[in-house]
Amino acid sequence: MKAIRIPAIAAALLASVSLPANAQEAEALATQLANPVAALISVPVQVNYDSGGGSRGDTWVTNVQPVIPTSLNSDWNVVSRTILPIINQQGLAPAQGSRSGLGDIVQSFFFTPKAPTAGGWIWGVGPVLVLPTGSDAFSGHQWGVGPTAVALRQDGAWSYGLLTNYVRGVSNSGLLANTNAALLQPFVTKNLGKGASVSGVLESSYDWNRGGWTVPVTVSYGQVLKLGPQLISVGAGARYYLEKPLGGHEWGLRASVTLLFPR
Repeated sequence: MKAIRIPAIAAALLASVSLPANAQEAEALATQLANPVAALISVPVQVNYDSGGGSRGDTWVTNVQPVIPTSLNSDWNVVSRTILPIINQQGLAPAQGSRSGLGDIVQSFFFTPKAPTAGGWIWGVGPVLVLPTGSDAFSGHQWGVGPTAVALRQDGAWSYGLLTNYVRGVSNSGLLANTNAALLQPFVTKNLGKGASVSGVLESSYDWNRGGWTVPVTVSYGQVLKLGPQLISVGAGARYYLEKPLGGHEWGLRASVTLLFPR
């Protein structure tokens, strides 16, 4: 059997990629993607590369992040957002080689009105859970629980808002301090038309155990496309750490592919 060459597969995939024929549909999908609690089933796969940590080590984190909204009744949805990290670290400490594994799953549920409230605000609240599913090197080895919330507005081409959560560890082996951390994530997105967008986000986190902030700012470009019959969104961006713990990363890159399943 003749071997299939990787460049030929890549060329075939590229040949099947196109802009959606319906520009209005593409722009509507870009608007929904800017809303963390939109009624849109999506499966983002996000690849993050960070450098400049420890002894100039590198970290790769691939986040698989399915988003599944479910209708509760005529007025309310519940939106499930899952983050499953797949991690590879290289040379973060002297004489330390490469190590890979799964991180802990972060599971959020947002109860959100189907229609914007007074003033055009879209919001959702609910619980966030941390499941200790990670391998030894990348797990907090404890369950975590806390509240999460999001609030945003969408005015014309602009979407802007804040997503936040707080997680407290509720069980561990006694060898580690209970998790005590918060996330503050302000974001803004501008639609550029025909499914294109540019966005900025501050993924700020504070760890009370360590007593310090980690504040990366990420700017990304995204585009809604069709891969054969499948609607997708692709994106790429760069990140710089405005604040970091001692030995933390200094800069990073991000690429993403999101499968879209509009109703």
